[in-house]
Amino acid sequence: MLVTTQTDKQTKASHTPGNVSIKPQRMGFEFGEAVPRYWLDNNYLISHTMNALSVLFPEGEQFFVDSVRAFRDQIKDPKLKEEVRGFIGQEAMHSLEHIAMNQHVRDQGMPVEEMERDLKVILGLARQLPKRHQLAITCALEHITAMMADMLLERDDIREDMHETMRPLWVWHAIEETEHKAVAYDVFQQVGGTYAERAFYQLFATSALGVVASWYTGRMIANDLKNFSFRGAAKGIWRMWGKNGAFSSLIPAWAEYFKPGYHPWDKDNSELIARFKAEVEQYIAPKYQNGNRRTLQ
Repeated sequence: MLVTTQTDKQTKASHTPGNVSIKPQRMGFEFGEAVPRYWLDNNYLISHTMNALSVLFPEGEQFFVDSVRAFRDQIKDPKLKEEVRGFIGQEAMHSLEHIAMNQHVRDQGMPVEEMERDLKVILGLARQLPKRHQLAITCALEHITAMMADMLLERDDIREDMHETMRPLWVWHAIEETEHKAVAYDVFQQVGGTYAERAFYQLFATSALGVVASWYTGRMIANDLKNFSFRGAAKGIWRMWGKNGAFSSLIPAWAEYFKPGYHPWDKDNSELIARFKAEVEQYIAPKYQNGNRRTLQ
């Protein structure tokens, strides 16, 4: 009995709550003329910032997928194995939907192709790191996307600032980021990831994300100078980084990652999934309403 119990402890690696299901769903979002140029709070800076983040997603999420998939054969827990499949599938769907959004951004005259090419070079350098270090980067960035998702689902003011043509994409993305927020972390833990690795790469990944996102936002602003205003920029900076700002409010959640015993599901926000999932399902395009399991597996 003691041997069996110890084995169970070693192989049961998933900590995702039983009421959370990690399944990919293609949505088929379309972005046309109804989408305003400044779709978030009608603000120049905030909209360009979020457009810049969207450009990062397709290549970035492929990096996430590859870093987790590299350890799939080492996973012993059947539940975690299935969650890895779901994680890969969901990230594939995110890439496809943000490719559609990025085309809309490209149509506004933004240098999306150049930014995607530069990102491939940056991620190519990261791919030279040891595989477990790449996984640590993924864990760090998944923590950041998960806390942004939690903020979006919790804060009515953030969602209400989004134009109705863009809100469903970001709410859907936030739901799925919440569903799979612990998958990469659980894999990292099972394959021997250390506290030093995850702490260092959180600092590294946060810094890198900040630099690249700021660089990309600046490039978009440079292509839209005719509409720049100091007043609008100041309002955007305050909305993101001022008191209770969208990003400044995330600092305590970001710091939680450095607790030695931290786990992504220490904060169980699974009720937000149930709250918003039915609402967002009405936006599934008819051709995908019976589900779509195209993945990057």
